[in-house]
Amino acid sequence: MTSETRTDKAGAGDRLVQAGVIVFFIGAVATLVTVAPLFLGTEPFPSVAYAVCMLMGLGFLIAGAGVLRSIAVQRRQARAVV
Repeated sequence: MTSETRTDKAGAGDRLVQAGVIVFFIGAVATLVTVAPLFLGTEPFPSVAYAVCMLMGLGFLIAGAGVLRSIAVQRRQARAVV
C-alpha cells in the first residue's frame, strides 16, 4: 500500500463526513440552547426549536454515509489491485 497524501483532491466520502460534522454541531448547539431554559427556569422555546435539534441525528447519518462510501471505494480499489 502506498502512503500518499491527498491535499488537492478529497477522497470519496470526505465531503459527506465534513458536511455531517457541521450539521451535527449545529444540532448539538441547538440542543444546548433548547435545554438551557429548562435548567434556568425560563419559558421554554417553541416546538420549532426542538425540531432543529434533529439536525444532530441527521448530521450523524450524513457522516456515516460518507464513511460507508469511503469504505466502498477503498474495497473496490483493493479488488482492482488484486
